[in-house]
Amino acid sequence: MPLVNIKGISGYLTLDQKKELISKVTDAVLSVEGEGLRQATWVVIEDVPPGAWGVGGQPMSDGDLRRLAGR
Repeated sequence: MPLVNIKGISGYLTLDQKKELISKVTDAVLSVEGEGLRQATWVVIEDVPPGAWGVGGQPMSDGDLRRLAGR
């Protein structure tokens, strides 16, 4: 049973974006492992509170990610 665990800063992705990510990640896994595993493929998105995620020694927030992404 494939399990993909994605962690990200809470508040950055919308529910629709998470649904799209789950769908596309599932499709990518199945393109390698085989379509027969669709019903057994799990994708988990874990939201990490803003400030509890650090990059380069600095805490990051959803606003920081938006600035980096140009949104």
